Amino acid sequence: MTLSEENYLKAVYNLQKHYKKGVPTNAIAEEMATKASSVSDMIKRLAEKKLLFYKKYQGAKLSESGEAHAIKVIRKHRLWETFLVEKLNFSWDEVHDIAEQLEHIESEKLIKELDKLLGYPKVDPHGDPIPDEQGNVIAVEKRLLSEFNKGEQGICVGVNDSSSSFLQYLDKHQISLGKIIVVKDKEEFDGSMQLQVSEKQFSISQLAANNIYLKSLKE
Repeated sequence: MTLSEENYLKAVYNLQKHYKKGVPTNAIAEEMATKASSVSDMIKRLAEKKLLFYKKYQGAKLSESGEAHAIKVIRKHRLWETFLVEKLNFSWDEVHDIAEQLEHIESEKLIKELDKLLGYPKVDPHGDPIPDEQGNVIAVEKRLLSEFNKGEQGICVGVNDSSSSFLQYLDKHQISLGKIIVVKDKEEFDGSMQLQVSEKQFSISQLAANNIYLKSLKE
C-alpha cells in the first residue's frame, strides 16, 4: 500500500465520525488539500482493493479491512508523537509533521517494541487515544471548554486543533494536558471566557474554547 493510500484511509476514518452515511468527496478533498477529481481517482482505487465502499450521493465509507488499516496507521502516528515528546524532548507543537513521516514504517516488531518502551501509553501528547495492538480505542470522557459555564472547572485532556500555531498559543497561556482550568466568567454575547490556570487569569475567544477538551471536576 502506498503512503498516499494510507493517508486517504486515515482521512476517511477521521471524517466518518461526522458523516454517518458516508464521507462526501469534497470533504475528503478539503481534508487532504487536493482536488475532488484526485479524490475520485483514489476512492476508485481503494474500492477496487475492497478497503472502502462508495455510493453516489452518499460518499465513502471504510470497509472492515480499511478501517483496521487506518487504525494501525493512527496507532503508529500517536506512538511516534509520544516517543518524540517523552524521549527526544520535542515540544507538542513540533511532532505532528515528523510523525506523519514515521507512521508509514511497516515493521510491526518495531512498533510493538516502541509501545513497550513507552510503557503502553493510552493517549498521545495531544490527548488523543492511542489504539492498542488489537485496534481497540478507549474513549476519553471529555467536553469542549466552550460548553462549560461560569464557576465550572475541569482538567485539560486534549485538543481539537493540533496545529503548531494553536499549540503555541496554549503554551503562552500555560495550558497543557493535566492542567486544571477554572471558568471565572463567560460572556453571553460572544462566548469568550475569563479563565484561571494555576495563579494566572486571562481571556480566550470562543474559537479557542471550541478547541480545548476538558474532563469535568467537581468544585
